[in-house]
Amino acid sequence: MAGEIPDLNAQERTGTGKGAARQARRDGMVPGIVFGGDKEPLPINLPFNDLLKRLKAGRFKATLFNLKVDGHEDVRVICRDVQRDVVKDLPTHVDFLRLRRTTKINLYIPVEFVGEDVAPGIKKGGVLTVVRPEVELIVTAGDIPEKITVDLSTLKIGDIVHISDVTLPEGTKPTIDRDFVIANISAPSGLAAQEAEEEAEAAAEAAAESAASEDA
Repeated sequence: MAGEIPDLNAQERTGTGKGAARQARRDGMVPGIVFGGDKEPLPINLPFNDLLKRLKAGRFKATLFNLKVDGHEDVRVICRDVQRDVVKDLPTHVDFLRLRRTTKINLYIPVEFVGEDVAPGIKKGGVLTVVRPEVELIVTAGDIPEKITVDLSTLKIGDIVHISDVTLPEGTKPTIDRDFVIANISAPSGLAAQEAEEEAEAAAEAAAESAASEDA
């Protein structure tokens, strides 16, 4: 399970409606609501600066949070909507969904590459190209993997790692059906250029031989 589900601190918001929301914004807070999970909706306020920082960091809607509200049990939530000011593009309201431990959700999971120091292709000067440093997986909220691991130790120049080559944690699967590429080991630019030149020369020779045989 993921070792670090980030905490998201909030306050319970007293009062509802536009008046309470406007007061929250004047106090440097962003109003929000937590719904789902067979419980009553919980109105909350989030510190504006903290929320803005998290939004700028990216992946806010794809991140699972441990929501902490004084007087309530911690609960895992995921953002379902962020409303923004149409002029300033700043957050004005946030909706969160409570998750059961058995809930299936889509999350981006980091990819860890191991064995790079012993990979034959890299030892011969090959270059590791990472196509996907993270992969979107369907995971269970109560058992989220911290990362998936790709072993490079046997890869040669020209080898490609597809998602089907990776052993995924039990209960998870990719959100994309096709067998997409995660990384590859390509030839160094000098070698690649030399191979391209040799291929061009071979093609030219073959064309010349073909032309000669036709003239004959």
